[in-house]
Amino acid sequence: MPVSVVRFNLVEPGATPVSLHTRYRTALEMAAYADDQGVSTVQTEEHHGVPDNWLPSPFTFAGAVLGATRHLAVTVSAAVGPLYDPLRLAEDIAVLDLLSGGRLVTVAGIGYRPQEYELFGVDWARRGRLQDEVLETVLRAWTGEEFVYRGRTVRVTPRPYSEPHPLLLVGGSSRAAARRAARLGLPFFPSAHVPELEAYYKERLVEYGTEGWTMMPAAESPLLHIAEDPDRTWAEYGGHFLHEARTYASWQPAGIRSAVGSAATTVDELRAEGVYRVLTPDECVTQGLGHLVLHPLVGGMPPSEGWRSLRLFCESVLPRLSG
Repeated sequence: MPVSVVRFNLVEPGATPVSLHTRYRTALEMAAYADDQGVSTVQTEEHHGVPDNWLPSPFTFAGAVLGATRHLAVTVSAAVGPLYDPLRLAEDIAVLDLLSGGRLVTVAGIGYRPQEYELFGVDWARRGRLQDEVLETVLRAWTGEEFVYRGRTVRVTPRPYSEPHPLLLVGGSSRAAARRAARLGLPFFPSAHVPELEAYYKERLVEYGTEGWTMMPAAESPLLHIAEDPDRTWAEYGGHFLHEARTYASWQPAGIRSAVGSAATTVDELRAEGVYRVLTPDECVTQGLGHLVLHPLVGGMPPSEGWRSLRLFCESVLPRLSG
């Protein structure tokens, strides 16, 4: 059975606090429903200072989802590591790991938007070194033992639930990220299907004498929306898909590869491209993907339409795949 993922970034252009409250509550209700229906994972993410209200606090949201669910995993993909205090990050993840019984998965990246570093007064030029410090400190903190951190002897409590520690992956699209993951013996999560980067990571594992594995996106990993009438959905809601696609495209520097990267500038181009797909339940069942990533509130999608997509996915797609 394919891995099923429901993704939330809570984007809503022109939102008011009241409408965002509705969107956030809708996402929690959707997560609880998806959990009851057997969805594998809820995925969320992090961006800061974005005018369309992109979710900036993924661990807070992850905690709310974990509290509203019983079975599914919650993946933060990705947390921008250098923007966090390492000791507080270790504490926050440990608490969520204890609360959820090990259902939190964290992918740590360094991001690709200098504006986010500027917002928090963090030196963009030092992001690689800061990421090393964050990951090394978090791993040491989770042992529960004393260690020296910035000239002080510290001990972080409580210890996490998971052994040897909560699931932590290194994300990225560069050789530096692959080296970092291999050196620390952490799994590697490339941001796109890049087999040569996976091979490089495995070579570095041998070099460092560590063990690890990759969680690489498939060659096809589209963002899905399920509808009885895809033509109507594209005509009425295509602008929501395009908004997200164009926002991502405006952020991606040269050389960055992403599973959701799009070059489309119009709704028609986006539909033809296939990064975002609106499928009938039958089409979704027969497309043969190993990962099904549903994005019900994409780009400020009205909650009513998001619910239609999620219910069709859970009631008309998942039972047929599990059967």
